[in-house]
Amino acid sequence: MRPISCASQLLAALVSVDLAVAKPLSILEARGHKHIKPKVFLIDMFPPEGAAWYGIPEFNLLARNISVPGLSPLYPDVHCTDKGDVCQIVTGEAEINAANSMNALTFSGLFDFTRTYFMIAGIAGVNPKVATLGSVTFAKYAVSVELQYEFDAREIPANFTTGYVPQGSTDPTEYPQSIYGTEVFEVNDNLRQLAIAFAKTAILNDSTDAMAYRAHYASTSAYEAGSQAPSVVGCDTATSDVYFSGALLSEAFENTTKLFTNGSGVYCTTAQEDTATLEALLRGAIANLTDFSRIIVMRTASDFDRPYAGEADTFNLFYADQGGFEPAINNIYLAGIKVVEGILNEWETTFAKGIPATNYIGDIFGSLGGVPDFGPGSVFNDNPVTKRTLKGRNAAKGYA
Repeated sequence: MRPISCASQLLAALVSVDLAVAKPLSILEARGHKHIKPKVFLIDMFPPEGAAWYGIPEFNLLARNISVPGLSPLYPDVHCTDKGDVCQIVTGEAEINAANSMNALTFSGLFDFTRTYFMIAGIAGVNPKVATLGSVTFAKYAVSVELQYEFDAREIPANFTTGYVPQGSTDPTEYPQSIYGTEVFEVNDNLRQLAIAFAKTAILNDSTDAMAYRAHYASTSAYEAGSQAPSVVGCDTATSDVYFSGALLSEAFENTTKLFTNGSGVYCTTAQEDTATLEALLRGAIANLTDFSRIIVMRTASDFDRPYAGEADTFNLFYADQGGFEPAINNIYLAGIKVVEGILNEWETTFAKGIPATNYIGDIFGSLGGVPDFGPGSVFNDNPVTKRTLKGRNAAKGYA
């Protein structure tokens, strides 16, 4: 997520929902029931994202509430419809909260997730080269751009473009030589394309403030996408607990996204949880509890990751009224409900049996089988880390 700049917005999200909320079931009560088998499970990170789904005409997510040990003490309950076909978790912000909450959920034993479609549905910062305020994005790759060495930019060598250097490497353009396994995740692109098609049927929300703010980006040709009206875009997401801002850092992490995905990733959104969430779901898949081919990563754009020409970085982050927060929250529902309904309406004909992935899915280790199309290759096939650089790969592909 990208944190809210105004406490009143958080308070409004918490108090604006006037619904009959079911009393949470305790762990013992829940275990006395049959396993809930959600068809769609929504993953939100903080209350305004979660509240986007409350009070809607399509279903009541607060009909059933189940307390799950290990979830955030702020958000201890999973919310479900009466039939249990759609459920939701609010994980808490940042990687540690997301990882712990999703791990607790996945291994709770209260749900049957073997045919569940998980959809991350949150807001994010946005790269004006690719999308704009209010846009709805669907990622194929989620990249942990912060898993690097860091030098203060005032102390870097003259031939460095950034103070970030991949771990185990000695140059910003060299592929990481020390790999943790959570650097990159790839999800089912066939499913992503279906989600994009569903979302494109939505009429997206916008605001006059967002219209006015994004117009400033038209003066820079590279930011043309940022000056346009919101749309649905297929592009990738960067995960970092550090809430970074500014052209230099954003371009550095754009390069990191390309480097870590062997040149194919398109950096467009920045958030704080996605690779942590995906790691928990991947461990569930290893234990045959979840299906990693049934994951959708949707982020809506609430703020630009860098200023427009002539604007100070600090003003863009601290003081500018970008006008993107409310459209981003609204578009979680407006676009997301099209995806949810698409899955539910076509469950028997299409989605129950699953959408076969024709691309690699999983982590950089190849933990679920197959050979990753990024990184050094599967560690489970005796394929050691080799030295690779973005410059070297691009040259091999005929790029400048």
